[in-house]
Amino acid sequence: MRPSELGVAEAARQIEQRTLSPVELVQSALDRIDEVEDRLNAFVVVTADEALEAARQAEREIADGGYRGPLHGIPVGIKDLYDVAGLPTTSSSAVRSGYLPTEDAACVARLREAGAVVVGKTHTHEFAYGVLTPTTRNPWDTGRVPGGSSGGSGAAVAAGECLVGMGTDTGGSIRIPAAVCGTVGLKPTFGRVSRAGITSLCWSLDHAGPLTRTVRDAALTLQALAGFDARDPGSAREPVPDFTADLDAGVRGLTLGVPANYFFDDVDPEVESAVREAIGVLEAQGATLREVEIPYADQMMAVEFGVLVPEASAYHQEMLRESGEEYTGDVRVLLEAGETVLATQYIKALRVRTLVQQAFRRTFEGLDALVCPTVPAAAAEVGQRTFTFPGGREKAVVDAWIGHSAPGNVTGLPALSVPCGSTSAGLPIGLQVIGRPFDEAGVLRVGQAHESATDWVSRRPPL
Repeated sequence: MRPSELGVAEAARQIEQRTLSPVELVQSALDRIDEVEDRLNAFVVVTADEALEAARQAEREIADGGYRGPLHGIPVGIKDLYDVAGLPTTSSSAVRSGYLPTEDAACVARLREAGAVVVGKTHTHEFAYGVLTPTTRNPWDTGRVPGGSSGGSGAAVAAGECLVGMGTDTGGSIRIPAAVCGTVGLKPTFGRVSRAGITSLCWSLDHAGPLTRTVRDAALTLQALAGFDARDPGSAREPVPDFTADLDAGVRGLTLGVPANYFFDDVDPEVESAVREAIGVLEAQGATLREVEIPYADQMMAVEFGVLVPEASAYHQEMLRESGEEYTGDVRVLLEAGETVLATQYIKALRVRTLVQQAFRRTFEGLDALVCPTVPAAAAEVGQRTFTFPGGREKAVVDAWIGHSAPGNVTGLPALSVPCGSTSAGLPIGLQVIGRPFDEAGVLRVGQAHESATDWVSRRPPL
């Protein structure tokens, strides 16, 4: 196994024990990028020279007794919505081609403080306004999309180009690529991780978080990222626990909700089978299962888009007038449509969102987490527009994928995707774990219980 195929936890153990050097690890990641980028195109820019210098600096610090912790010397990819000082933040768009930030986004600064090494910036669906990331390919099948909008980070982690990929999640953009690329993806509670220095899509739904190889890697990365930041108006003054303290406590004694509606209404049979088997694995370990009704299921997508579309158009209003022709067609149409949404419609969507949040709090009474599919169908082919579900029902790829992830954004609750199976075509399937507010530790604990009982996380794409 090449070093870049290791998870954060194992690589950190070897670095601390001096059996693996940060330079060796980062060089392995860069070699892998050279090997597969012509087929994946996960990165907007690769900063090889800077990364190797940072790795050498990490090696010197560790040799001098200055080991900073499990991210020291770990190669990370940064979604191209995050500002990285001295590198363009293009948001994978010609509109932002001239923007060069002078300081790091809060998350990037915290990763650097923890000793992480930035190897480059990863592609996003333009301005994060989509779930395909059409510039990038899926490492499990390069004729398919990697999901989005954090598709570059999902593909890069799955392919071994970096050990951590930073993503954002407004309608599923961490969890969708995690599910279809076979990685772990964590969307923390709204307010847990600062969004300062990240290009916004929809400020009241945007979340920042990591895509990693294992659940423990996600916990270790969140440990470095979490905490209040006055520069982010949505940042929460919540205590930051040790996210690994109870990671291996198992699920015995926990009560997990299994949705009776919505999440299993339109699902590919292979996905449903794998997810129900994964839920059975948790039950076999001692979890109690309880069937629950998802409240406001018929309003979920209306609320998601009723908030997202006008907020996105408000953010882009000036740029759309100055550089409208430089947007890609699909994003420009959405931004133009958002300008037709009435203020009264937006306010109504906000009011219903509050009702949804209150109803979910009631649903979680007596529950530790919800478990369900991350997405209802595996990776779509490039150019594919719809999925066909049992009964001949068709749904647009965008609607099908966002439909399963939107509840986590509308409510702001923490949500995790972990690999739990594969289709007959060998495509990854994800199990989603949704938790109570600021209980990322509980969500990670459930994900770890499943991961430790299966071998899905150890599988690698045939790229």
